[in-house]
Amino acid sequence: MNFTGTIEPGVTPTQDDRTWGMLAHLSTFLGLLIPFGTIIAPLVVWLVKKDQSVFVGENAKEALNFNITLAIAGVVCWILVFVFIGVLLFIALAIYWLVMTIIAAIKANEGNIYRYGISLRLVK
Repeated sequence: MNFTGTIEPGVTPTQDDRTWGMLAHLSTFLGLLIPFGTIIAPLVVWLVKKDQSVFVGENAKEALNFNITLAIAGVVCWILVFVFIGVLLFIALAIYWLVMTIIAAIKANEGNIYRYGISLRLVK
């Protein structure tokens, strides 16, 4: 599996798989409306679709791991608010989250599994 590639060379995911892969990444925007939605939404997609499609499962797992990593980083930023650098770090983290989520969704819709550069691989 490449950094951004399909599971098996020459195998193209179906349009339905690509749509679900994209939704796995975009579902994290539910976190703007629901507490812990950035983690719950890709977790639900992963649990429901991982056995039906390796492509969707891998994209959802990547989104889940990325958002868990950023949740941990967000807690660190919140702690650093008390020394005033946390606000700037939190703004940078939010911009990074937004940009990387959109890029990952576009790549999934193109039929690629996107691997976030900074992400703890907690869910295997």
